[in-house]
Amino acid sequence: MDVDKRKDESMSVSVCMAVHNGSSFIKDQVDSILPQLHAQDELVISDDGSSDDTLEILRSYSDERIKILSIQKFGSPVKNFEFALSHCQNDFIFLSDQDDIWHPEKIKSMLQVLSTFDLAVCDCRIVNGELSTIRNSFFELNSSKKGLLKNFFKSSFVGCCMAFRKEVLTKALPFPAGITMHDQWIGLVAQRYFRVNFIPQILVDHRRHGGNYSTTGELSQNSWGKKVISRVKLAKMLLQR
Repeated sequence: MDVDKRKDESMSVSVCMAVHNGSSFIKDQVDSILPQLHAQDELVISDDGSSDDTLEILRSYSDERIKILSIQKFGSPVKNFEFALSHCQNDFIFLSDQDDIWHPEKIKSMLQVLSTFDLAVCDCRIVNGELSTIRNSFFELNSSKKGLLKNFFKSSFVGCCMAFRKEVLTKALPFPAGITMHDQWIGLVAQRYFRVNFIPQILVDHRRHGGNYSTTGELSQNSWGKKVISRVKLAKMLLQR
Protein backbone atom coordinates (compact mmCIF):
# COMPACT_ATOMS: atom_id res chain seq x y z
CA MET A 1 0.00 0.00 0.00
CA ASP A 2 1.55 3.31 -1.10
CA VAL A 3 0.23 5.55 1.65
CA ASP A 4 1.60 8.73 0.07
CA LYS A 5 -0.82 8.18 -2.81
CA ARG A 6 -3.80 6.81 -0.93
CA LYS A 7 -6.98 8.40 -2.23
CA ASP A 8 -9.60 5.75 -1.60
CA GLU A 9 -11.69 6.19 1.55
CA SER A 10 -11.02 2.52 2.34
CA MET A 11 -7.47 3.62 3.20
CA SER A 12 -8.61 6.37 5.56
CA VAL A 13 -7.28 6.69 9.10
CA SER A 14 -8.86 7.52 12.45
CA VAL A 15 -6.43 8.52 15.19
CA CYS A 16 -8.11 7.94 18.55
CA MET A 17 -6.91 10.05 21.48
CA ALA A 18 -8.30 10.05 25.03
CA VAL A 19 -7.14 13.08 26.99
CA HIS A 20 -7.20 14.42 30.55
CA ASN A 21 -5.23 17.42 31.81
CA GLY A 22 -2.69 17.03 29.03
CA SER A 23 -1.80 20.66 28.40
CA SER A 24 1.92 20.21 29.12
CA PHE A 25 2.61 18.02 26.10
CA ILE A 26 -0.51 17.74 23.97
CA LYS A 27 0.51 20.36 21.40
CA ASP A 28 3.74 18.46 20.66
CA GLN A 29 1.72 15.30 20.12
CA VAL A 30 -0.93 16.84 17.88
CA ASP A 31 1.76 18.62 15.86
CA SER A 32 3.48 15.27 15.25
CA ILE A 33 0.24 13.64 14.05
CA LEU A 34 -1.43 16.20 11.80
CA PRO A 35 1.28 16.31 9.08
CA GLN A 36 0.77 12.56 8.59
CA LEU A 37 -2.99 12.79 8.06
CA HIS A 38 -4.69 13.16 4.70
CA ALA A 39 -7.87 15.11 4.00
CA GLN A 40 -10.16 12.10 4.56
CA ASP A 41 -8.51 11.19 7.88
CA GLU A 42 -9.61 12.26 11.36
CA LEU A 43 -8.17 12.86 14.81
CA VAL A 44 -10.93 11.86 17.24
CA ILE A 45 -10.41 13.31 20.73
CA SER A 46 -12.40 12.57 23.87
CA ASP A 47 -11.70 14.66 26.96
CA ASP A 48 -12.29 13.29 30.44
CA GLY A 49 -13.22 16.48 32.28
CA SER A 50 -9.89 18.29 32.01
CA SER A 51 -9.47 21.16 34.46
CA ASP A 52 -6.43 22.70 32.73
CA ASP A 53 -6.30 24.35 29.29
CA THR A 54 -6.16 21.12 27.28
CA LEU A 55 -9.39 21.91 25.44
CA GLU A 56 -8.35 25.51 24.73
CA ILE A 57 -5.16 24.23 23.10
CA LEU A 58 -7.07 21.73 20.99
CA ARG A 59 -9.70 24.27 19.94
CA SER A 60 -6.99 26.66 18.80
CA TYR A 61 -6.37 24.44 15.76
CA SER A 62 -8.34 25.42 12.67
CA ASP A 63 -8.37 21.93 11.24
CA GLU A 64 -11.51 20.08 10.21
CA ARG A 65 -9.78 16.74 10.71
CA ILE A 66 -9.77 17.31 14.49
CA LYS A 67 -13.04 16.11 15.99
CA ILE A 68 -13.52 16.91 19.68
CA LEU A 69 -16.35 14.83 21.12
CA SER A 70 -18.96 16.11 23.54
CA ILE A 71 -17.33 16.67 26.91
CA GLN A 72 -18.01 13.97 29.47
CA LYS A 73 -16.61 12.86 32.81
CA PHE A 74 -15.47 9.23 32.78
CA GLY A 75 -12.87 9.06 35.54
CA SER A 76 -11.25 6.22 33.62
CA PRO A 77 -8.92 6.11 30.59
CA VAL A 78 -10.48 2.76 29.63
CA LYS A 79 -13.99 4.23 29.44
CA ASN A 80 -12.67 7.37 27.77
CA PHE A 81 -10.97 5.33 25.03
CA GLU A 82 -14.05 3.15 24.61
CA PHE A 83 -16.15 6.25 24.00
CA ALA A 84 -13.62 7.69 21.53
CA LEU A 85 -13.25 4.39 19.66
CA SER A 86 -17.02 4.12 19.24
CA HIS A 87 -16.89 7.39 17.28
CA CYS A 88 -14.07 6.47 14.89
CA GLN A 89 -15.44 6.42 11.34
CA ASN A 90 -12.51 5.17 9.25
CA ASP A 91 -11.14 1.74 8.46
CA PHE A 92 -7.68 1.99 10.02
CA ILE A 93 -7.51 3.06 13.66
CA PHE A 94 -4.43 4.31 15.51
CA LEU A 95 -4.42 4.70 19.29
CA SER A 96 -2.68 7.79 20.62
CA ASP A 97 -1.54 8.98 24.02
CA GLN A 98 -1.71 12.71 24.78
CA ASP A 99 1.95 13.22 25.63
CA ASP A 100 4.08 11.27 23.13
CA ILE A 101 5.67 12.27 19.84
CA TRP A 102 5.09 10.25 16.69
CA HIS A 103 7.93 9.81 14.22
CA PRO A 104 7.11 11.27 10.78
CA GLU A 105 6.83 7.88 9.07
CA LYS A 106 4.63 6.20 11.70
CA ILE A 107 1.30 6.12 9.86
CA LYS A 108 2.85 5.27 6.50
CA SER A 109 4.94 2.42 7.93
CA MET A 110 2.11 0.89 9.94
CA LEU A 111 -0.41 1.10 7.11
CA GLN A 112 1.97 -0.87 4.94
CA VAL A 113 1.91 -3.66 7.54
CA LEU A 114 -1.87 -3.40 7.91
CA SER A 115 -2.27 -4.16 4.21
CA THR A 116 -1.73 -7.82 5.17
CA PHE A 117 -2.35 -7.89 8.95
CA ASP A 118 -5.28 -6.83 11.14
CA LEU A 119 -3.32 -5.36 14.05
CA ALA A 120 0.22 -4.01 14.18
CA VAL A 121 2.43 -3.00 17.10
CA CYS A 122 5.55 -0.91 16.54
CA ASP A 123 8.47 -0.42 18.90
CA CYS A 124 8.97 2.80 20.85
CA ARG A 125 11.74 4.73 22.53
CA ILE A 126 11.00 5.54 26.18
CA VAL A 127 11.94 9.13 27.04
CA ASN A 128 11.47 11.55 29.93
CA GLY A 129 9.56 14.81 29.89
CA GLU A 130 12.46 16.59 28.18
CA LEU A 131 12.76 13.80 25.54
CA SER A 132 16.02 12.40 26.92
CA THR A 133 16.25 8.65 26.37
CA ILE A 134 15.41 6.34 29.27
CA ARG A 135 15.26 3.14 27.23
CA ASN A 136 16.20 2.79 23.57
CA SER A 137 13.67 0.03 22.87
CA PHE A 138 10.52 -1.12 24.64
CA PHE A 139 10.59 -4.36 22.65
CA GLU A 140 14.06 -5.13 23.96
CA LEU A 141 13.10 -4.24 27.52
CA ASN A 142 9.92 -6.32 27.43
CA SER A 143 11.09 -9.18 25.16
CA SER A 144 8.14 -8.27 22.98
CA LYS A 145 6.76 -10.65 20.39
CA LYS A 146 3.41 -11.97 19.23
CA GLY A 147 1.64 -14.87 20.90
CA LEU A 148 -1.50 -15.18 23.00
CA LEU A 149 0.04 -16.73 26.10
CA LYS A 150 3.10 -14.50 26.05
CA ASN A 151 1.01 -11.34 25.93
CA PHE A 152 -1.55 -12.68 28.36
CA PHE A 153 1.06 -12.90 31.12
CA LYS A 154 3.36 -10.05 30.03
CA SER A 155 1.65 -7.72 27.60
CA SER A 156 3.47 -6.03 24.76
CA PHE A 157 0.28 -4.38 23.54
CA VAL A 158 1.09 -0.73 24.24
CA GLY A 159 -1.67 1.55 22.99
CA CYS A 160 0.55 4.33 21.69
CA CYS A 161 2.28 1.77 19.44
CA MET A 162 -0.87 0.05 18.14
CA ALA A 163 -2.91 0.36 14.96
CA PHE A 164 -5.58 -1.98 13.63
CA ARG A 165 -8.36 -2.50 11.14
CA LYS A 166 -11.82 -1.46 12.28
CA GLU A 167 -12.97 -5.08 12.10
CA VAL A 168 -11.01 -5.73 15.29
CA LEU A 169 -13.47 -3.49 17.15
CA THR A 170 -16.36 -5.78 16.19
CA LYS A 171 -14.89 -8.24 18.70
CA ALA A 172 -13.25 -5.85 21.16
CA LEU A 173 -16.22 -3.53 21.79
CA PRO A 174 -17.92 -3.06 24.10
CA PHE A 175 -15.13 -3.42 26.64
CA PRO A 176 -16.01 -5.90 29.40
CA ALA A 177 -16.56 -4.35 32.80
CA GLY A 178 -13.50 -4.66 34.97
CA ILE A 179 -10.67 -4.63 32.45
CA THR A 180 -7.79 -2.42 33.60
CA MET A 181 -6.02 -1.88 30.27
CA HIS A 182 -7.88 -1.18 27.04
CA ASP A 183 -4.80 -1.75 24.88
CA GLN A 184 -4.04 -5.19 26.31
CA TRP A 185 -7.69 -6.18 25.82
CA ILE A 186 -7.75 -5.07 22.18
CA GLY A 187 -4.43 -6.77 21.53
CA LEU A 188 -5.47 -10.08 23.08
CA VAL A 189 -8.75 -10.09 21.17
CA ALA A 190 -6.82 -9.44 17.97
CA GLN A 191 -4.27 -12.13 18.85
CA ARG A 192 -7.06 -14.68 19.31
CA TYR A 193 -9.28 -13.84 16.34
CA PHE A 194 -7.18 -11.89 13.83
CA ARG A 195 -3.70 -11.56 12.29
CA VAL A 196 -1.16 -9.70 14.44
CA ASN A 197 2.32 -8.48 13.57
CA PHE A 198 5.05 -6.79 15.64
CA ILE A 199 7.17 -4.19 13.82
CA PRO A 200 10.73 -3.77 15.14
CA GLN A 201 10.84 -0.20 13.82
CA ILE A 202 10.83 2.54 16.50
CA LEU A 203 8.04 4.92 15.50
CA VAL A 204 7.13 6.67 18.78
CA ASP A 205 8.91 8.61 21.49
CA HIS A 206 6.90 7.52 24.52
CA ARG A 207 7.13 10.03 27.37
CA ARG A 208 7.39 8.94 31.01
CA HIS A 209 7.03 12.09 33.10
CA GLY A 210 5.51 11.01 36.40
CA GLY A 211 1.94 11.82 35.46
CA ASN A 212 1.20 8.90 33.13
CA TYR A 213 -1.71 6.57 33.72
CA SER A 214 0.04 3.55 32.23
CA THR A 215 3.24 1.94 33.53
CA THR A 216 4.96 1.23 30.22
CA GLY A 217 8.62 0.50 30.87
CA GLU A 218 8.11 0.43 34.65
CA LEU A 219 7.68 -2.40 37.13
CA SER A 220 4.09 -3.13 38.14
CA GLN A 221 3.25 -2.23 41.73
CA ASN A 222 0.52 -4.87 41.98
CA SER A 223 1.05 -7.87 44.26
CA TRP A 224 1.23 -11.39 42.85
CA GLY A 225 -2.19 -12.06 44.32
CA LYS A 226 -3.75 -9.15 42.48
CA LYS A 227 -1.99 -10.18 39.28
CA VAL A 228 -3.34 -13.73 39.50
CA ILE A 229 -6.90 -12.54 40.16
CA SER A 230 -6.64 -10.04 37.31
CA ARG A 231 -5.39 -12.70 34.87
CA VAL A 232 -8.14 -15.16 35.85
CA LYS A 233 -10.80 -12.53 35.22
CA LEU A 234 -9.16 -11.53 31.95
CA ALA A 235 -9.02 -15.14 30.73
CA LYS A 236 -12.71 -15.62 31.53
CA MET A 237 -13.68 -12.45 29.66
CA LEU A 238 -11.58 -13.43 26.67
CA LEU A 239 -13.11 -16.91 26.49
CA GLN A 240 -16.61 -15.46 26.73
CA ARG A 241 -15.89 -12.99 23.92
